[in-house]
Amino acid sequence: MPITLVILAITCVVSFMAFKNSRLMNDLILWPPAITGQREYHRLVTYGLVHADFSHLLFNMFTLYFFGRAMEPFFSDSLGTFGFALFYIGGLVVSILPTYLKNRANPNYRSLGASGAVSAVLFAFILLAPWQQIIVLVIPMPAIVYAVLYTGYSIYMDRRGQGNVNHSAHLWGAAYGVIFTLLVNPRVLPHFLDALLHPSFR
Repeated sequence: MPITLVILAITCVVSFMAFKNSRLMNDLILWPPAITGQREYHRLVTYGLVHADFSHLLFNMFTLYFFGRAMEPFFSDSLGTFGFALFYIGGLVVSILPTYLKNRANPNYRSLGASGAVSAVLFAFILLAPWQQIIVLVIPMPAIVYAVLYTGYSIYMDRRGQGNVNHSAHLWGAAYGVIFTLLVNPRVLPHFLDALLHPSFR
């Protein structure tokens, strides 16, 4: 079974369980004081297994399903069978570390959801197929256009610091996805630059 589907299934099962079990939710969510004071480092990964509600879960898993399946062979070929799992887990940890460090003494802060790792998958895909048409809220657009809009919006909202969405995790996840992919295969960079210069809409 593809690793993407395994990650998706585990995330869905755990999220649905946590919807009805507040204790499980509290044990898995990113709560910085529990990491700082009690060394519950598992929270740097398990926060990505729980979601705020069904729509939050659906959006992340829908995105993971389509782009994870496309990227899994790339990482499997380069890193072995569990290459994509390594990439994804790394995305969870790296995307949330700045948030944790900023709030490590804040008992009122919590964060959850796989958005950071999903952003990593999406931006890794954009490196390989920047002009691929994707659907964003029923609007078709090239992946690279979405990347620019997504990055600009996330930076703007992160600076405003309002709302319950962790835009910082989105940005760090995207950056991780790009850097990790280029480290795994540096030839992706000239491929990406050449693709940018030769648009091919499909």
